[in-house]
Amino acid sequence: MSTTRSGAGTAAEASASTGGEPERPGSPRAALVAAVLGFFVITIDVSGVNVALPAMRDDLGGSMSGLQWVVDSYTLMFAALMLSAGALSDAVGARRAYAWGLGVFTLSSLACGAAPTLGVLIGARVVQGSAAAVMVPASLALIRQAFSDPDERARGIALWTVGGAVAIAAGPVLGGLLTTEWSWRAVFCLNVPTGIVGFLALMRAARSPRHSVAFDLPGQVTAVLALAGLTFAVIEGGHDGFTRTVLAATVVAVVCAAAFVTIEARRPEPMLPLELFRLRGVTVPVISGFALNAAFYGGVFVLSLFFQEQRGQSALSAGLMFVPMALITANVNYLSPRAVTRFGRRTVVVAGLLIVALGCGVLLPVDADTHPWVTALLMIPLGIGGSLAMPALTSLMLDSVAPERAGTAAALLNTSRQTGGAVSIAVFGALLAGDFTPGMRESLLSAACLLLVMALGAGALLPRR
Repeated sequence: MSTTRSGAGTAAEASASTGGEPERPGSPRAALVAAVLGFFVITIDVSGVNVALPAMRDDLGGSMSGLQWVVDSYTLMFAALMLSAGALSDAVGARRAYAWGLGVFTLSSLACGAAPTLGVLIGARVVQGSAAAVMVPASLALIRQAFSDPDERARGIALWTVGGAVAIAAGPVLGGLLTTEWSWRAVFCLNVPTGIVGFLALMRAARSPRHSVAFDLPGQVTAVLALAGLTFAVIEGGHDGFTRTVLAATVVAVVCAAAFVTIEARRPEPMLPLELFRLRGVTVPVISGFALNAAFYGGVFVLSLFFQEQRGQSALSAGLMFVPMALITANVNYLSPRAVTRFGRRTVVVAGLLIVALGCGVLLPVDADTHPWVTALLMIPLGIGGSLAMPALTSLMLDSVAPERAGTAAALLNTSRQTGGAVSIAVFGALLAGDFTPGMRESLLSAACLLLVMALGAGALLPRR
């Protein structure tokens, strides 16, 4: 089994671990800045884009299913390629993998901003999501190698999650402002200067060690086909009914999912080592992360459309509805490690899941006649619960695996989270296809029930301290 060599060992070992390049000291702060900025932009391209969807439809045309694909083409590739991206991060080094991903992400953001048709936009979003898949596990691996002390690493992870939490919560505000004052295209162009700053910070980070990792092509292909088939079946089935095409997509999803598990169980060096699921410190974050993202991404998608299409608000006004949640989310996210120290991970994770479930529940009575700022206040628990639980879940995941598995573990966690987001947008969009308000309530109720089940499971599996 390989061991991580960054920051330790002889000069010869350090040179070998970086592929012959001489080891040089790097700045942990620079690595953290690069990781946080990257996570910020790839996350804002979900929440910020949601508010801009009606403007995209007005400019480029398209139906509700087309709008779902603008979001899900990104999250689908994000989720499907994450596991291989984790292996890539381990194989070529987190710093180099992150640089590749950031470069492609920045260029594809420009392509999104210049897209002349909805089809071209969806295609550029596929590339963008693929790059984002590389960046996330590499960014967490950068933090893992930059901070050897567990407490410092936990604080670094908390800041990383703050970047994502702020992007999720503040994305609608920025997206609404840019869409109203300029164009929906500006939402994507925002990534360019942020990407440049990230590159400058990355140049000061230490070079990363490399590990011998085999690329699992059969596993990757079956994973992509399984998730794509599932997403297509849910989106198109919700609009067109159970047609032959939808049935075929469902069969593809089931067959490829079974093939993926079989392949991973038999390969000597699988993309996803199935023995990881024997660890409670892996299983709980994976399942809980799926539920949290399903509720949050699905909720932001539904509410963004509700404000504009049911209440007639502008993109900017709709974005401002998320301000109270954004302000509180960032602070709670950073306080999560302190809560873990005082109360233990089990309590923090279960409390986070229950708070998000409560947030979905209190939004059930909302309709077009509800005062806008009452709705804005009722949205706050959605942000509090997720920002409380996710830092605890992320540090639990990384602390439960060996250092050389950091990239793969980070990829697995975020694959689960992005899959939850993609599936919820597909399901919630299908529920909205009929009468909007009942569909919104069904979406929120289903998310609340899922979170309650996950909270019970986390409480049963995790130790008290």
